[in-house]
Amino acid sequence: MVRVRLEYRRLPPFTQDVGIALLYFAGGSLLYFSGIYPIFGQPAHLIWTRFLLLALVCSLQLLRRRKPALALVLAAVPFGADIWLGMSAPILIAFSDHLYAATLYGSRRLSRTMIGLAATATTGAVVIALILAEDWRTAVLAAVAAVPFIITPVWWASNIRTHREIALRERANARQLARIAELDRNAAVAGERARMARDLHDVIAGHLSAIAIQSEAALSIADGADPDTMRKVLKSVRGNSVDALEEMRAMIGLLRSAGVGEDETTAPARLGELSKLVESARASGVAVTVANEIEPEVALPAAVDLTAYRITQEALTNAVKHAPGTSAAVRLRLDGKILTVEVTNELTTPGRCSDTGHGLLNMRERAQAIGGSFTAGPAEPGWRVFAALPIGGQSS
Repeated sequence: MVRVRLEYRRLPPFTQDVGIALLYFAGGSLLYFSGIYPIFGQPAHLIWTRFLLLALVCSLQLLRRRKPALALVLAAVPFGADIWLGMSAPILIAFSDHLYAATLYGSRRLSRTMIGLAATATTGAVVIALILAEDWRTAVLAAVAAVPFIITPVWWASNIRTHREIALRERANARQLARIAELDRNAAVAGERARMARDLHDVIAGHLSAIAIQSEAALSIADGADPDTMRKVLKSVRGNSVDALEEMRAMIGLLRSAGVGEDETTAPARLGELSKLVESARASGVAVTVANEIEPEVALPAAVDLTAYRITQEALTNAVKHAPGTSAAVRLRLDGKILTVEVTNELTTPGRCSDTGHGLLNMRERAQAIGGSFTAGPAEPGWRVFAALPIGGQSS
């Protein structure tokens, strides 16, 4: 039975309607031939007229999905003729399917109207039966007959329509939620890619820029120059290389682990390692002075500590790249709940921007990511980078 139902549902809608029409006509014909078709009274002699009316009602079932309102109105004509001849069960049953189809497949307005029409028709049938019938029992039988053939089809179709609309809304909501989840995933992937690009830029650009400048300085030193100077430059080159490898190793290890297991990773750089940045810049030919006004016992949040370190690293890298042989000053200060990072440096060419790549954008994104602010631009003595980073949560 279940298999037959599944096969039936796979058929095109019009083919299903043809099958329904044929089924109703065959069932009604069987009732006519058996002689048990009358609702009230005895079987009538105009049997072939009944067959014609039944054929008309059943043929209109081909419009039950496409034009349910039109099919119902047209079917009311042979149904009224059948009532005039003496109501018969086959046509009443077939007409009840038109009531069902109009409620289920019709417009929302028609579906609501059918509920009122069914109640009105049932009440009218009982009243007419009470007026015209010779016995009150006939009126009771009319009311009982109206329930399965008028009230039940409309009520059943109304429930199916309601559940179908609820299912459609739920599917629409599910699609919307899936779309929102997809957008969230895409945004998370884009954000993670931006973060990785920022980190790679800070790790690679900072160290490799220093390595390139220091290597160029080493190559430019004439033979027989001070060995201590050469050793100092090469030592700084090696230090930058090792630091770059360590940070790259930590990042790759973090990506491989993906939060699973207990793989060993290197802790991110902090302001406590600021001396390495200063020594690297000095080895590249920039005279760096540091004014760190943060008390040693003050514990900064990890995100703020890392952001301050990266901003200082990028600012010194820019000074080494764009203003070699000049001086720079780094100042770190804690004003209440705000950590300020200020890096100033001289410019070899007046008015020249100290960064032509992604450095300024990365520094600004890092500061804004933790609720801070960032500015960079020309200032005395040449170029100034300034960041205000809240250490007590998001800034307003």
